[in-house]
Amino acid sequence: MTDLSSSTPVERDGLPEVIRRYLTAHNAGDASASAALMTPDAEVTDDGRTYAGLPAIERWLNRAASEYTYTTTYLGATQDGPDRWTAIQRLDGDFPGGTVDLRYDFTLDGGSISRLVIAP
Repeated sequence: MTDLSSSTPVERDGLPEVIRRYLTAHNAGDASASAALMTPDAEVTDDGRTYAGLPAIERWLNRAASEYTYTTTYLGATQDGPDRWTAIQRLDGDFPGGTVDLRYDFTLDGGSISRLVIAP
């Protein structure tokens, strides 16, 4: 988990372009566009499971896009280091509980996402 005491708040338009593009594609359920923004050896951890490499990540994205119907609301973001960023979104939908605030902890490698951890 990110130590927010050493983080710098940023507006959505202050996030790196690759993160803004990922959030837009992910929220639209576009698995191919989301996966294209990742390094070939990227890892994603969501709901306690880790998906390594683009084929596994694209399968996860396709499943996540079709499992539930939800809307997202951007709540804020921080820069946590030179290559680390956290975005927080609220999801409202037909999943158990109906509403959750999720943290998207990104690690970048150049202009691509090398690691993403999604957790409440």
